[in-house]
Amino acid sequence: MSGHGAPGDDLQRTGISGRSTPATDLTSWLERILKAAVYDVAIESPLDPARRLSRRLGREVLLKREDLQPVFSFKLRGAYNKIAHLTDAEAARGVICASAGNHAQGVALAAKRRGIRAVIVMPVTTPRIKVDAVRDLGGEVVLHGDDFDAANAHARMLERAQGLTFVHPFDDPDVIAGQGTIAMEILRQRRGETIEAIFVPIGGGGLIAGIGAYVKALFPAIRVVGVEPVDAASMQAALAAGRPVRLDRVGLFADGVAVREVGAHTFAIAQRCVDQIVTVDTDQICAAIQDIFEDTRTVVEPAGALAVAGIKRWLAEHPGGQGALVAINCGANMNFDRLRHVAERADLGAQRELLLAVEIPEQPGSFRRFCEVIGRRGVTEFNYRYADDRAARIFVGLAIEPGGSDRAQLLAAIEAAGFPCTDLSDDEMAKLHVRYMVGGRAPGLAHERLFRFEFPERPGALARFLDAIGATWNISLFHYRNHGSDVGRVLAGIQVPPGSAAEFERHLAALGYAFAEESANPAYRAFL
Repeated sequence: MSGHGAPGDDLQRTGISGRSTPATDLTSWLERILKAAVYDVAIESPLDPARRLSRRLGREVLLKREDLQPVFSFKLRGAYNKIAHLTDAEAARGVICASAGNHAQGVALAAKRRGIRAVIVMPVTTPRIKVDAVRDLGGEVVLHGDDFDAANAHARMLERAQGLTFVHPFDDPDVIAGQGTIAMEILRQRRGETIEAIFVPIGGGGLIAGIGAYVKALFPAIRVVGVEPVDAASMQAALAAGRPVRLDRVGLFADGVAVREVGAHTFAIAQRCVDQIVTVDTDQICAAIQDIFEDTRTVVEPAGALAVAGIKRWLAEHPGGQGALVAINCGANMNFDRLRHVAERADLGAQRELLLAVEIPEQPGSFRRFCEVIGRRGVTEFNYRYADDRAARIFVGLAIEPGGSDRAQLLAAIEAAGFPCTDLSDDEMAKLHVRYMVGGRAPGLAHERLFRFEFPERPGALARFLDAIGATWNISLFHYRNHGSDVGRVLAGIQVPPGSAAEFERHLAALGYAFAEESANPAYRAFL
């Protein structure tokens, strides 16, 4: 990855040879993109100013509105370009893909437009709204497997058995060229000399490869910045390793970019054309969804908000500068049941809410004194239950001004008033579980250890998880919450006598579930 220089400088800094290859010859990619066939199905999406966000950040932010495409995502561009370039014989046999989301709809629409068969293999866990959307577009839906890898393997088997053409979601030259038409539009809609950077969500890399190749061929001074979730940063890992690497697991909140390994084509282009990778967490993504809503009154999906989240993160580390910052709003296929989670986490991601564990004396007037310390600021949450006659422990959410100064002043004021406090705003267990469970300690409870578990969310998954834990050890605390993700999350307290600790450790290792011990977590010690 590079600094501000031209693509040749990028190659020197990364130690890659400067010879042109089919993967990195920008002139060839420019020609491919200019000849791409996308407008039989796609619109030229607008490049809209984000006026409220621009005022707040002090920089001009422009939104490339791919969420306005007929399938509410950019994916139809690459899918249609691939299908449009099939020979008549290939088209007659039909196409196939594996997808649980936007690529599936793009392939179905593109195939319908050409009048050919499209088989879409989707995991059995795919939300019905997405299955119905593909069927409405004429796709033949095959439900198979619990996850994408199983669906993809089945699609490859059907490809061979039925002579179908596989439409890859990202690692295909025609798909990459189709996505690159987004950059072509941006540079028609805005003079390249006035753009400082374009922020692009990354899953498998097809979108940033197409955009990066076109932009760097014409305006190498424009920075191309990739944005990935911190728990699904497959391109960042690949660039660091000098080759595509397969992540052991990825977070699924931004499911549209939850890709464990980037493509060979996309990686080669990213090595030359991507200046920087920025990673963002779930709270920052939720805050960006709210930012986009406030400017457009559109609710984008988590992947669709990555670019705006990346702009905010990048500006915090790169103050100053000039020129427009362009965010690719790549999709708006939001699952409705995720909205509650987004709303809960947006203020934390925007640093507008502070979560605290506070200890106050268990005596009349203490709560009033605490309220005097925090002043007239909003209280977003307050949880308390009597524990003993000495101290009361409260879990409180407070509205704050974005930035660090208000937070620091408030924490100092609370401590100065004699109320010990712990900032839990970045404590994932506190935000996911403890805020809903505050109720004091259980008296006389011995040998309790606390764990967070994650397992694939599917019918019967919770019962299978409990069966796997077994009955050898007593479960003393249990909290399960499904907020519309593909992952179920459990907080469990388990009594493990010292004599059985080694056996318990072996059992945990054999479970096959991702887990983390939280026995030393300050939120647990304060409230549970």
